[in-house]
Amino acid sequence: MIKTLILRTVAAREEEAAPLFWATAYGFCILFSYYVLRAVRDEISAADRGNLQYLWTAVFLVMLVIVPLYSWVSSRWQRGVFVPLVNRFFIANLVFFYAALLALPEGARPWIDRVFYVWASVFALFVVTVFWGLMVDCFRNEQGKRLFGFIAVGSSLGAIAGSALTAILAQELPPFSLLLLACVPLEAACWCARVLHRRFGGNADPARPENRPLAGGTWTGIATVFRSPYLLGIAGYIVLMTYASTVLYFLQADLVRAAIADRAARTALFAQIDLWVNACTIVLQVFIAARIIRWVGVGMTLAVLPIVSAAGFLWLGTYPQLAVLIAMQVTYRALRYGLAKPTREVLFTVLGREEKYKSKAFLDAAIYRGGDLASGWIFTGLKALGMSVGAIAIAAAPAAVLWAALAFWLGRRQEKAAASAQRHIEQGASP
Repeated sequence: MIKTLILRTVAAREEEAAPLFWATAYGFCILFSYYVLRAVRDEISAADRGNLQYLWTAVFLVMLVIVPLYSWVSSRWQRGVFVPLVNRFFIANLVFFYAALLALPEGARPWIDRVFYVWASVFALFVVTVFWGLMVDCFRNEQGKRLFGFIAVGSSLGAIAGSALTAILAQELPPFSLLLLACVPLEAACWCARVLHRRFGGNADPARPENRPLAGGTWTGIATVFRSPYLLGIAGYIVLMTYASTVLYFLQADLVRAAIADRAARTALFAQIDLWVNACTIVLQVFIAARIIRWVGVGMTLAVLPIVSAAGFLWLGTYPQLAVLIAMQVTYRALRYGLAKPTREVLFTVLGREEKYKSKAFLDAAIYRGGDLASGWIFTGLKALGMSVGAIAIAAAPAAVLWAALAFWLGRRQEKAAASAQRHIEQGASP
């Protein structure tokens, strides 16, 4: 029944149905676990708001340590070992946090909270990066264009399920039990990863690269980024995306606080925005993403989000009102997760295995969080200069235009690399 549903919903071939199911299930488990923990993290940020910028700085610095460590692990073990190992490392961390919260005195709680906030922020990016690293290693470029949108649906459904379950159980479970609850889907994700590795590993043939540790050393994945114009272009795309996201996030805080005084009403509004974002995201992932990529190509699909962002910032700058902000926020986030995210992962399908895991981890984790950090300080600086909400929004529009131009360039480079790889395969298959 599941196979029939997949084949009727997605442009998938019959032999792709089972791997597609396991890939989607893996994404579901990862985001389910994170959204169980997200409420705990956000409660900490609300209670410790004065130190939030310093916590973001700590997250970035930890990323700079974690990425080389992950590269070292991936150079020692094959993907069927190191991918589950990463998830089980985070499971062990959760058990440690649970024990610390129960055993240590109440006076230690603020510092445990801060460490957990940093850890949860690292976890949120890193497990998703490892997940997509495995996806772009398993599925070819042509498959990614057709299937990554549907695979992303699993993540969206996991986010919805995790949030809903947490809302139901948060006040029913004993204190800190949510940390242990989040371990269950993480362990399930490990099994999904092992199944995918076996299906794409050529029956454990030791001669296949998938069944060997990655080439290179601890720092080669990071060094490769700075030697490759293509990878630097992806880094630039991520930085500009985080700038747009951060500006929109801070503008939202200002406009909502000015328009709605009641905290309960603000919470209800944020929940409604999340509901609309998730609904629109799933529609894009299931029915639109693969078709748009096929019709207009990777570059144009990547450019949709920055083009809409540039227009939205100009609109918001001209009419800095809550209704405009809500419309832009829903549109932006739905396009980001429903269209731009699966398309951005297609960029990595034309790279080597070391870049798919090591360089990708540096880009999606350290560069992403560094972009968040820098963007937050830039916004703070613009506010300190006395710029209004509307002026900051208009000032963000040129950055979005540059972001769109970079998207077109990346699309052309990706298509050239894909064509070159296809010619190489055809020449190798010729007698």
